[in-house]
Amino acid sequence: MIDGTKSGKGKTDHLLQVDDHDFTMRPAFAGPAIPVGVDVQVESLDSISEVDMDFTMTLYLRHYWKDERLSFPSSTNKSMTFDGRLVKKIWVPDVFFVHSKRSFIHDTTTENIMLRVFPDGHVLYSLRVTVTAACNMDFSRFPLDSQTCTLELESYAYTDEDLMLYWKSGDESLSTDDRISLSQFLIQKFHTTSRLAFYSSTGWYNRLYINFTLRRHIFFFLLQTYFPATLMVMLSWVSFWIDRRAVPARVSLGITTVLTMSTIITGVNASMPRVSYIKAVDIYLWVSFVFVFLSVLEYAAVNYLTTVMDGKDRKLREKAREQSLPCTCGMSHTRTMMLNGTYGETDNNSLAGYTQAPIVPEEPEKQERIVVHLSLDNESTSTKKKGLRGFRIMNNTHAIDTYSRMIFPGAYIIFNLIYWSVYC
Repeated sequence: MIDGTKSGKGKTDHLLQVDDHDFTMRPAFAGPAIPVGVDVQVESLDSISEVDMDFTMTLYLRHYWKDERLSFPSSTNKSMTFDGRLVKKIWVPDVFFVHSKRSFIHDTTTENIMLRVFPDGHVLYSLRVTVTAACNMDFSRFPLDSQTCTLELESYAYTDEDLMLYWKSGDESLSTDDRISLSQFLIQKFHTTSRLAFYSSTGWYNRLYINFTLRRHIFFFLLQTYFPATLMVMLSWVSFWIDRRAVPARVSLGITTVLTMSTIITGVNASMPRVSYIKAVDIYLWVSFVFVFLSVLEYAAVNYLTTVMDGKDRKLREKAREQSLPCTCGMSHTRTMMLNGTYGETDNNSLAGYTQAPIVPEEPEKQERIVVHLSLDNESTSTKKKGLRGFRIMNNTHAIDTYSRMIFPGAYIIFNLIYWSVYC
């Protein structure tokens, strides 16, 4: 017997007897299901898209089966390796990716397909594929979330009665490159599973699953979202220490923080799918927005109450001015009581139209008593002026501002403690 592997004149088609068999039918047609083992080597995990809710992966997909029609005589038991041109002439498993959006076989510099045939008819069929498949993501805990994506393989035409698809070496059938990394995710684990899938019109099919879990890196979102939002909330508290009569300063500060928070919220949502449920980052940003907005409303209340108080004081001042009368106490320089409780000296000219009583000289003891009383009045007047000045300074800080300095930071700290304890 001549070893065909050493014969330079033998043709591949003649050696494998390709023309002598009908390869449109599977091996062992009308017999038991043909076992097809599968293993996968993940070369790279190219991208994860939250907006499109999919992932892109490049992998080496290898199939193992036995087709006795491809057996050939060989004394050395060496296999023969072919490129993709022979694949079109023989039977190969029709495995496809379930829920895939796009996929292609690499073709640089030639099609990345390899077919290896052993003398006993065992076949290894390997190809390099890039596939983009859907991944059902749950963003309720975004960006403190973990996502589990699945790549599913299945025969398109052959049910479990004709083709038995299985992982060739169990969990060891899936291998990954240790250098695989993603900018936003930490790859926690890869694992394989398999089960039957049922279609009402065609039947049961063997389906293989490549599962991998990704945990999102939080540091990027801390720098880009959480820290700016927290700083804007803290900046809005500065208005509580600004004089309540400085309207332009407090209004501009409040409007600036509100607009900045709106910009942060818009930027985060622009890079996310339009889901109908609330995400963890939405809770933090909207609560922060409410704190900023409440600081603006707080100043609106302070300004309104200040205006009302000023109006009441003005009316009382006018009423007191109308009821006050000039006083002549029989002295050349008379003292009149002012509205603020102090005393001022009036001119003799201000008493025009009034009849002055003749000044009767008083006894020396009485004069001394009067001098003493006047000096005490002067001292009490200066004390009253200092007290009123201090009262005005204290009155410039409204009671609402004083309480807000404690309530706003305290409430925000409590919210942060609850938020991070729940989602971390």
